[in-house]
Amino acid sequence: MFADVKQKCLAGMEKAIDSLKKDFGKVRTGRASVTLLEDILVDYYGNPTPINQLGTLAVPEPRLITIQPWEKKIITDIQKAILKSDLGLNPDSDGQIIRIAIPPLTEERRRDMAKTIKKMGEEAKIVLRNLRRDANDRMKKLEKDKEITKDDLKRHEKEIQDLTDSYVKKADELVAAKEKEIMEI
Repeated sequence: MFADVKQKCLAGMEKAIDSLKKDFGKVRTGRASVTLLEDILVDYYGNPTPINQLGTLAVPEPRLITIQPWEKKIITDIQKAILKSDLGLNPDSDGQIIRIAIPPLTEERRRDMAKTIKKMGEEAKIVLRNLRRDANDRMKKLEKDKEITKDDLKRHEKEIQDLTDSYVKKADELVAAKEKEIMEI
C-alpha cells in the first residue's frame, strides 16, 4: 500500500519538475531558442496552428532564430502572430525565410525575468508540498483503518519528507541555473 502511495507521489513530483523545466524553456533569455515560439499560434486556414507545424525552425546563430515556412503565402501570418505575442520580437522576412534576431536583454528586464523565474520555482515547490500533504493524508487514512501501524506511519512520513526535500532541492537548482543564464550578459 505504501509503495502505491509513494509511487503516485513520485510521479506527481516528476511531473512538477518537468513542468517547471518546460516553463523555463519559454522564458526569454539573451540566447535564441525555438522553445520561445512554442506557444505562438498562427491562423492557418481558420485554425490556430503552432508555428512548428507550419515550417522548419532553426537556431543558426546564438542570437538568431529562422523559420522556413512550408508554404510561402503564410509568411505574413507567421510574422503577425510573432508580433502579437508578448515576447517583444521583431521578425524580418525576405519572402523565403523569416529571421528573428534576439536582442540582448536590458538589466531591468533581466531582473524582472529573474523575479518571474523565482515565482515559477515557488509555485513548483507549492505543488511538491501539496503532493507531500496528499501522500501523508493517504498514509494517515491507512493507519486509521488499521492497515499500517503508527511506527510504519512515522517511517513512511519521513520517507515522503525526504523525497519532497530532494525534489524541492531540484527545483531550487533549476531556478538558480536559469537565473544565472538570464543574468549573464
